[in-house]
Amino acid sequence: MRTALVTGGARGIGAATVQALVEAGWNVVATDRCADDPRLPYPMGTWEELSRLEGPTVVVMQADTCSYDDLSRAVALAEERFGGLDAALAVAGVVAGGVPLWEQTEEQLAAVLDVDLHGVIALARVAIPALLRQPAPRSGRFVAVSSAAATRGLPMLAAYCAAKAGVNGLIRGLAAELRGTGVTASCVSPGSTRTPVLEESARLYGLADVEHFARQQPLERLLEPQEVAAALVWLASEASSGVTGADVAVDGGLAL
Repeated sequence: MRTALVTGGARGIGAATVQALVEAGWNVVATDRCADDPRLPYPMGTWEELSRLEGPTVVVMQADTCSYDDLSRAVALAEERFGGLDAALAVAGVVAGGVPLWEQTEEQLAAVLDVDLHGVIALARVAIPALLRQPAPRSGRFVAVSSAAATRGLPMLAAYCAAKAGVNGLIRGLAAELRGTGVTASCVSPGSTRTPVLEESARLYGLADVEHFARQQPLERLLEPQEVAAALVWLASEASSGVTGADVAVDGGLAL
């Protein structure tokens, strides 16, 4: 069985990804901060939500995606419990804004850049060496969640757009650095997906209902977390062997 590490696993796309990996026959180490971020005005995932995922092939662990120590312990857990790491999926993410960039607080700006960009960098720095420790021929996968916001300017969310554009650039750079190793790097860019992050986005824009976002997408509906998870699991699998450096849009056409 292949083994994956997933950050942001307590809810939303992260929880859906853990469940989809299990259904596809993977072992999983699922992590989440499991504590609110004092810089952000909405609740984060909880330990109770994360622990619901635990099972015969899933180990859960409280870990901050911005902490090298926490992520190193998660990688070590994957190697000790399951014999190695085959895929690392950076799913943890937050949103903040609702005002022009120059009016955003330093604390909220730091939170967005820390979690949405530096958290992905931290996982790459800790997990890719573990992927490379697997014997050749390797088929390791580093997969990140980006966003349609990486290529589509969203008003009042400039820092979020910048962080996600950074993820896309990081993935391209990693793919080049991993040349010839058998390990690939790719990302998925979701559109408006029914998650707590979208609920917070609706609040920031003063919208009464997240369904408003469905109007922006040619599919004329919101995406479900399971739809994004399906692409993440495919990119993590050996079936994606011909893909690296790619940004796979699962956005209902939002970025058109």
